[in-house]
Amino acid sequence: MLDPMWILLLEAGVALSLFVLVVWWTAKPRKKDDEDDENDGKNE
Repeated sequence: MLDPMWILLLEAGVALSLFVLVVWWTAKPRKKDDEDDENDGKNE
């Protein structure tokens, strides 16, 4: 059977991967939305 330390390391790795994925997903730039906001301001 697996050593309990490997299970903890695997769980920590999965948690870290999910954290990085969430941060990347929420922090990625949205150029199309930014351009639309700029155009809305110029047209008014």
